Amino acid sequence: MNEQQQLNYDRIAEAIAYIKGNFKEQPHLDEVASKVHLSPFHFQRLFSEWAGTTPKKFLQYISIEHAKKLLQDQQATLFDVAFETGLSSTGRLHDLFINVEGMTPAEYKNGGKKLMINYSFAESPFGDLLVASTPKGVCYMAFDDNAPSALNNLRQKFPNAAFHQKLDMLQQNALSIFQHDWSNLPEIKLHLKGTEFQLKVWETLLKIPMGQLSTYSHIAKKIGSPNASRAVGTAIGSNPVAFLIPCHRVIQNSGNIGGYMWGNIRKTAIIGWESSRTKVLET
Repeated sequence: MNEQQQLNYDRIAEAIAYIKGNFKEQPHLDEVASKVHLSPFHFQRLFSEWAGTTPKKFLQYISIEHAKKLLQDQQATLFDVAFETGLSSTGRLHDLFINVEGMTPAEYKNGGKKLMINYSFAESPFGDLLVASTPKGVCYMAFDDNAPSALNNLRQKFPNAAFHQKLDMLQQNALSIFQHDWSNLPEIKLHLKGTEFQLKVWETLLKIPMGQLSTYSHIAKKIGSPNASRAVGTAIGSNPVAFLIPCHRVIQNSGNIGGYMWGNIRKTAIIGWESSRTKVLET
């Protein structure tokens, strides 16, 4: 991000944090705008450019009431069909095809000694990213509020791999998810290190339609382990690929957003952003 884009994102994040923290008081536009040091007019325009909707609508999308309504859709036939078939939306969206391949023991043996990993830094609507790939697919993607720290986390996962700072086509395909035009997204390939249980959980997350939400217990039922909600939560918490594997779409049964590896406010922002995009693309 350039300096202005980063400033804009920081202001949006601050506004979302304020809206979320003061939801019960239903803050007016003027109040939120003043908190981010903008006029109401400029704040409304900036927010609408980023979220694709007004602050007032966004406020509805991140409310507990809205979350509970989405969770109720789990019982609806349309949601179940989308979940079982892997469709990325119940509306007029593309059928996003993400191909997941698990690493073999040989590929990550001895700290990934035989792995060649390219990595690069990229932009997203939710802050800068670090994305990395093997010749088979994207193996890591994380929001990098601190670039050296993000790169260090990647190296810790594969301490003996060979790393090269390079943006390759596998990474570019993955990053295309952040484009405004979703009419012709390429196939996205992931190459993931995980246990059989983790891979099953991550693949199940891919079937949650964009703009919808699920819960840990619902995911546990979908993978045939209804009593494994805690284990599911642990697997979700170890998700190595931010956003593409949508762990942000899993919330608590109560409708509360819950935790997120890359920050609660960012999770709220993503949920609201996806809801607003779904509404726009379905009209």
